[in-house]
Amino acid sequence: MSSSDRDHLKIFAGTSARELTAGICAHLDLPVGAGTVTRFPDGETMVKVDEDVRGRDVYVVLSTCEPVNDNLMELLVFIDCMKRASAKRITAVMPYYGYARQDRKDEGRVPITAKLVANLIVAAGANRMLCMDLHAAQIQGFFDIPVDHVSASPVLADHFLRLRPTLGDIVVVSPDVGNVKVANMFANVLQCDLAIIDKRRQSGSKVVVKNLIGDVEGRTVLMFDDMISTAGTVCEAAKLVVERGAKDVVAACTHPVLVGLAMQRLLESPISKVVVVDTIPCGARTKQLEPKLEVLTVAPLLGEAIHRIHHDQSISALFRHAGGAKR
Repeated sequence: MSSSDRDHLKIFAGTSARELTAGICAHLDLPVGAGTVTRFPDGETMVKVDEDVRGRDVYVVLSTCEPVNDNLMELLVFIDCMKRASAKRITAVMPYYGYARQDRKDEGRVPITAKLVANLIVAAGANRMLCMDLHAAQIQGFFDIPVDHVSASPVLADHFLRLRPTLGDIVVVSPDVGNVKVANMFANVLQCDLAIIDKRRQSGSKVVVKNLIGDVEGRTVLMFDDMISTAGTVCEAAKLVVERGAKDVVAACTHPVLVGLAMQRLLESPISKVVVVDTIPCGARTKQLEPKLEVLTVAPLLGEAIHRIHHDQSISALFRHAGGAKR
């Protein structure tokens, strides 16, 4: 990193992304921006930047994961703080975009909260967005500012390519029809077959009919998704492929949301390994899942994206293994 970059490029860490930001800055050979986040006794968020950002290209890294509303408010306050400190350009780096699943009206009288969040970020003063594996690609269009949407698929693909000789006969399984595009990309990269689980609800009943399209007998099954939230879908899919003769099941995702009964379900499931990336911090909250959990980092990938944005370069090369969004 040149001395000019050290002077003009500043990267700050939100509470939910301190370790990830440290990795990004280490990749770029930059210090983490000096700033403090405190809470008033009544829960209000206070952000103070402890170095000069006037005329600088500033990046605020923060995932709006649990507690979602606290982290979202912290991001908005951080952006406002940078704006009032006269930063030249403010880029919100959101490895995980909370509220992304509320991206459309699928029934009457419900909000489109993903769009509301986009409006809030723009109104706060962000000039640009950098996101990773949005749950729905159309969220990029919710912003009236440039959005760079990168994928963790190169990190996951490279990991499984390194393991490929040890995995034996493998098949990529899409746990639902909506994930076929991503699963097909990984099947192409790993040069293996694709299978699909088709879940349908019988009319007038709550019974779910599961059909497996493809052959998994005697094979190692790999399942990829953008996130694992309550783990219901992936664990039910794992049970089905084992019933159909799969010898091992490995699950992988970008965002380890892991809420509710997720960790208990994963521990009790036939899944032998859960591979995730660090868009959401794991740490103590996932300690019980440690025997099965493997965490990869996307810090170099995000660092490279930030470097290219700062120098007005294309980041399309980072999409070499990109599989797109779920729908």
